[in-house]
Amino acid sequence: MTSYKMYPNVCEGSKGVLVSTRAERTCQDQFSSAKLPYTGHGGYCQDQEIYEQEICYKGMDKELAQKYEKLKELLTQEDLVVAYSGGVDSTLLLKVAQEVLGDRVVAVTALSPTYPEDELEFAREMVRVLGVKHILIISQELEDPGFVENSPLRCYYCKRELFGKLSQVAQELGIRRVAYGQNLDDLTDYRPGHRAAEEFQVCSPLREAGFNKEEIRKLSRELGLPTWDRPQQACLSSRFPYGLEITEERLEKVEKAESLLCSLGFTQLRVRIHDDYTARIEVPPSEFRRLIESEVRSQIVEGFRKLGFIYISLDLAGFRSGSANEVLMGSGISQGRV
Repeated sequence: MTSYKMYPNVCEGSKGVLVSTRAERTCQDQFSSAKLPYTGHGGYCQDQEIYEQEICYKGMDKELAQKYEKLKELLTQEDLVVAYSGGVDSTLLLKVAQEVLGDRVVAVTALSPTYPEDELEFAREMVRVLGVKHILIISQELEDPGFVENSPLRCYYCKRELFGKLSQVAQELGIRRVAYGQNLDDLTDYRPGHRAAEEFQVCSPLREAGFNKEEIRKLSRELGLPTWDRPQQACLSSRFPYGLEITEERLEKVEKAESLLCSLGFTQLRVRIHDDYTARIEVPPSEFRRLIESEVRSQIVEGFRKLGFIYISLDLAGFRSGSANEVLMGSGISQGRV
């Protein structure tokens, strides 16, 4: 049985924060530092407040308005636990769930070495602004050999751990429904984590309402969410080629390397490692010139060398989500035939 401790009124505007006792110190240390505007890992918020906007359907795309209504209809059915990361998809899901369910929705975020600390800070602040109850749990995928060995099924083992914990939390709260931010575009990519969602009967309201990524960003903008143009994020384990063992030390190296690039003004990026000494940087081609400027390049080389990297390369194909899966093309695995 997971143990939780209540910290009422830790987060202004929330109903209280339930925190796993194992995560208590981390949560208390970092909670007060999360402030908008956000300028850390992976993007930023431009506004201090999320302004409630009355949707004018006359000004909104008709198809988008219909999907928005469908989403609200799906979410009104019963109380809900939302797997919340602070990303574009889960933020829209949580926002609309809060609109229709009020205090009958609970956001749950998993603490793990695969989840960057500044992403956690951003998620905390978003939940505070939305006024939703927030639960932080410990995710222990690094104790699962199936995850650590980093096969193409890595995402399945990770999501199995996550959805198992979320289902337990929901049961303890007397809530029967758990949801996550899957959208239609996810069905076209290699996402073995969907299998875990099916096993734990985790629903995907955004997909069921027919939303793709572009429409999620459009509706997020209509609703005044600062995540509407936020760069897409992924857990740090996605930076490893399949077969390279995932360790906490390697995850920390990747997180620090990406934080360095963020501090230099890059927002859409990945640092992928191929062994303990080789790092491959992905940024959009439009950022190449700035990255290789003498002063910026020197700071990157110096910072990466301090982290233990000897070979530091720029991927000439540029930034792209899921590039680690490119090695699976043609194998049948990328089409889900595993």
